[in-house]
Amino acid sequence: MSPPKTFDPLRALAIGSQALGFVMIFVLGTTLDHPRPWQGLTLGLMLVVALVVAIARRYRNNRLQKFRDERRQRLLSEDEGDDEADEGRD
Repeated sequence: MSPPKTFDPLRALAIGSQALGFVMIFVLGTTLDHPRPWQGLTLGLMLVVALVVAIARRYRNNRLQKFRDERRQRLLSEDEGDDEADEGRD
């Protein structure tokens, strides 16, 4: 099994978007007279980005698992073919 990547772009996007969102909520709260609607919009955008990142991560993990399963099946079928060929020589 390969070691985990040192940089995960999806994780960086998730952390960056959440940090930016929280900073924006505080900045809006300190600079505007009625910040609630803008803070709500910012929170909504943060949730949408988090959902998109979670879906992208799930898709990536499922695709990787499918690739591993297909490779495992292919290796097992090749191994069984080699065993049958060895039995035919005896």
